[in-house]
Amino acid sequence: MKKFTIYNLQFTTKSKQELIRGMSLLEILIVVAIFAFLGIIVTGSIALSLRGGRKSESQVKVGENLNYAMSVIERQIRNANSIPDCVTNPDSHILNYTDQQGDATSFSCVNIGGADAHVASGSGRLTSDDVIVTSCSFICQKGASANPPSVNVFLEMRSVIGGGIQDTTLSSNSQILLRSY
Repeated sequence: MKKFTIYNLQFTTKSKQELIRGMSLLEILIVVAIFAFLGIIVTGSIALSLRGGRKSESQVKVGENLNYAMSVIERQIRNANSIPDCVTNPDSHILNYTDQQGDATSFSCVNIGGADAHVASGSGRLTSDDVIVTSCSFICQKGASANPPSVNVFLEMRSVIGGGIQDTTLSSNSQILLRSY
C-alpha cells in the first residue's frame, strides 16, 4: 500500500491596492501610438511596393510595344524594293515605300500629340492602346553609288497607365539600310 502525504500549503494575500492595479491611461496611449506608428510604416511600404509594381508593368508594356513596332518597321524597310519619295518627303511622320511584292505601302505616325497617338503600317495599327506615341519621325537619305539608301527611324512612347512616378517613357532610334538598291 502506498502512503500519501499532504503538505501544508500556505496562501498569501496581497493588499487591496495591489489587486486593483491595472494599466494607466498613459500606458494605453503609448501602446496605441506605437501600433499607429507601425501601421503607418507598413502601409507606406505596401504602397511603395504596389507603385513599383505598376511602374515595372508600364515599363514592360512600353518596351514591348516599342520593340515590336521597331522590329516590324526594320524588317519591312530593310526588305523594301524602293522608297520613291526618299528625299522629297515633306512629312517626316509618313514613310511611303514599295514592298517586296511591288505593292505601295507606308508607315505613319497617327495623331501625334493626341490621346490616341500610335504607329500604323499600311495594313493596320502597330502599337496597342496601352501606350501613346509622343514623338515619331522617318527620315530617308538617298544612297550614294556604292551605298544603299537608309532610313532613320525615331520612336518615343509613353505609357497610358498611371501618371507621376509610374509614368514611363522610352525611345528608340535606328538607321535602317535597304538591301535592294
